[in-house]
Amino acid sequence: MKTRITRLFQIKYPIIQGGMHYVGLAELASAVSNAGGLGIITALTQKTPELLAKEIARCREMTDQPFGVNLTFLPTFSAPPYPEYIDAIKQGGVRIVETAGRNPEPYIGSLKDAGIKVFHKCTSIRHALKAQQIGCDAVTVDGFECGGHPGEDDIPNMILLPRAADELAIPIIASGGMANGRSLVAALALGSEGISMGTRFVATQEAPVHENVKMAIVTSSELDTRLIMRGLRNTERVLNNAGVERLLEIEREKGNNLRIEDIIDRVAGVYPKVMRDGLLDSGAWSCGMVAGLIHDVPTVKALIDNIIDEAKTLIGARLRSMLDGTSVDKPNQGFVEDVLG
Repeated sequence: MKTRITRLFQIKYPIIQGGMHYVGLAELASAVSNAGGLGIITALTQKTPELLAKEIARCREMTDQPFGVNLTFLPTFSAPPYPEYIDAIKQGGVRIVETAGRNPEPYIGSLKDAGIKVFHKCTSIRHALKAQQIGCDAVTVDGFECGGHPGEDDIPNMILLPRAADELAIPIIASGGMANGRSLVAALALGSEGISMGTRFVATQEAPVHENVKMAIVTSSELDTRLIMRGLRNTERVLNNAGVERLLEIEREKGNNLRIEDIIDRVAGVYPKVMRDGLLDSGAWSCGMVAGLIHDVPTVKALIDNIIDEAKTLIGARLRSMLDGTSVDKPNQGFVEDVLG
């Protein structure tokens, strides 16, 4: 399958593993890259730039395929040493960086001067246009369905993706609600050049997280996420649990007087307890509505292969049959090869 994203990143399939705290480690990133997608190491999971350098080296031992690093610029009580993290990325020979959170403009020059391809996560058209203006090579467009931070506009992908396609010249990656071949075909039809998956990749065999996390996703539905920190304009979509219920109670009690300090113990330091130790009720941890489409824990290779096979069948059989009236039972292989390469 060839799109502008596969050509930009030199990957086989337009499937990207989004950056995820305490999930985007070498084990998962290398598995995704080995399966033909683009694996991503999450930089700030590593407590120091030196540890990031070691994680990049570890990933290089597991794959000879391209992989990237996620660097997230979010409000924190003490800013990480971003220039040093960027140096570790450069020295590690990484040539693809996913940025997220705040505007990456202060660092874009340093990344681009090193020959690094940069794509930025955006939740609105205005932010995507800004990313294009400052020199990003592509953008990930996160619909309201996504796990983590969906922004404050509440626009789902059925609207956001075609709007982005109308406005942008650089390629678009669809994020939020992506899980299978239907997701991929729909995203391509709406104007994207590939998909980014987070929650779906957590529920894979190679994901370096506790089994409790994987089972929580598999047994959840699309109704089991909650939005927190809306009053702070730092909205996050998380999987519901006892810790989240208490957090929401505090938010209701505080109302307009809510401060981050009121809920800090429910949102800070939670990920090691959940992802490593399996203590699911420790507090808020990101999960997309796509949990309702996740019913198994396959290998990464099986997952990606199934997505591509399903996409080929949808395009070559079901959709093609609607145009020419042919049987939907067998794909039109010649058409599939023409479209998907």
